[in-house]
Amino acid sequence: MSILVHLVSGAPRPWRVLLGFTFKGVDYDTHYLEASKSEHKSDGYAKLNPRLTVPTVEADGMILRDSIGILAWMDRRYPDKPLFGKTADEAGRIWQVTMECNDYLRAAMGKLLVPILVKNEPIPAEGSGERILQQLAANELLAEYDYLENLLAGGPYLCGAKVSAADAIAFPEIRVVQRAMERKTEHMDALGVTELSTRYPKIEAWKNRIEALPGVEKTMPIHW
Repeated sequence: MSILVHLVSGAPRPWRVLLGFTFKGVDYDTHYLEASKSEHKSDGYAKLNPRLTVPTVEADGMILRDSIGILAWMDRRYPDKPLFGKTADEAGRIWQVTMECNDYLRAAMGKLLVPILVKNEPIPAEGSGERILQQLAANELLAEYDYLENLLAGGPYLCGAKVSAADAIAFPEIRVVQRAMERKTEHMDALGVTELSTRYPKIEAWKNRIEALPGVEKTMPIHW
C-alpha cells in the first residue's frame, strides 16, 4: 500500500502520524506544505482536506484527515505492534492517556507557545495582564509535566512497557516545548519554564528513549 502524508514541518498533529507509522515499522512518503506560503489553504489542498488542516493521509484512494483517527486506522490496517493495546484493559488505559494528552497537554502547550513561538511576541511587562495570562499558561503546562512524570513511574513509556499511541501524541508536544526553550530561552526562563530535563528526569529519559527508536530521526522537523 502506498501511503502519502501531507504535513507542515514541526506541526505536532502530523508528527503524531509519522511516529505512529514509525513505531509500527510502516513505510510512508511525505509531502511538506509551506505554512508561510499558506499552501495548506490552497484550492488544491482543499480538495483533499476541506478543513484546511494537517495532516492528510492518502492511502490507495482513501483520504484521512484526523491525526487520532489515522492512528486508529493504521492500528486496524497494520495490526502488528498495536498502538492501542491487545486487551480491553490495555485499550482503555491507552485511549484514556492518549485523549488526556490530546486535550490537556496540547491545550497547555498551545496557550503558552503560540504567542512565544508562532506570533514571536516579546516578553510582556511584569505585572501586566498579558504577563499574568502567560504565567498561568506556563503553570498549566508544568502541571501537565507533573502528570506525565508520575505516569512514567509505571514503566519506560506512558502506558507501560511498550510504546503506544499515547507516546505518539505526547512526544511532539514535549519536543516543541524543548524547541521553545532553545529558541526563546529568556522568555521561557522568565515564566519559570526552565531546566525541565533536571526537574523531570523521567520525562527526559522517556524523550531520549523515543528519539533512539529506529526511524524516529526521520520524523523530526526538517527545519530544525
